[in-house]
Amino acid sequence: QVQLVESGGGLVQAGGSLRLSCVASGSIFSIRDMGWYRQAPGKQRELVAAITSSGSTNFGDSVKGRFTISRDTAKNTVYLQMNSLKPEDTAVYYCNFGVTTGRGNWNHYWGQGTQVTVSS
Repeated sequence: QVQLVESGGGLVQAGGSLRLSCVASGSIFSIRDMGWYRQAPGKQRELVAAITSSGSTNFGDSVKGRFTISRDTAKNTVYLQMNSLKPEDTAVYYCNFGVTTGRGNWNHYWGQGTQVTVSS
């Protein structure tokens, strides 16, 4: 019905940068909020950043000032620019969209995740 696909993960040295992308496809009428979460081994999934349809943003405390989030609504895509990466940013990153489908149903959808590894 609705699929989310992330890309852009990989291995980077501490202090480096990565840009993640997530694109949604399927029966989409509108996307309200878009967000990125991450989950490190043995830890709970946590919010990294989120952006509303009006462009308001919210960031997890540990990434403020280093990460930015943006969206291209026409392309059903959200981006996460990650700068000054630290080893503690290592995790699987998931995108999450609040979607109203073509049938008028609203639900949150998750991507499959992309691995980000930051070496020290």
